[in-house]
Amino acid sequence: QVQVVESGGGSVQAGGSLRLSCAASGSTFGIGPMGWYRQAPRKQRELVANITPGGNSNYADSVKGRATISRDNAKNAVYLQMNNLKPEDTAVYYCKVFRLGNDYWGQGTQVTVSS
Repeated sequence: QVQVVESGGGSVQAGGSLRLSCAASGSTFGIGPMGWYRQAPRKQRELVANITPGGNSNYADSVKGRATISRDNAKNAVYLQMNNLKPEDTAVYYCKVFRLGNDYWGQGTQVTVSS
């Protein structure tokens, strides 16, 4: 029903920045909160940031002050701007879209931060 595609990942040096993008398509009417999650090796998938249709957002403590989540409801898109990246930010980043009681996940985009 909903297709979710992330982009913008890549390899950067510590202190660098990336902007991740996520676009939802298909049956997009009724999309609610959207968020970014990440999963690093040997770790559970964790919330990075979440944002409601009205723009209310929250962040994991680990990225607070370095990450900004935003969304464009007209485009059914959500973005994650990450600054001052650290090696511990290395992970696969996933976009999650909630719609009508269901979660839809993207395939993930790799972020690698080297020291």
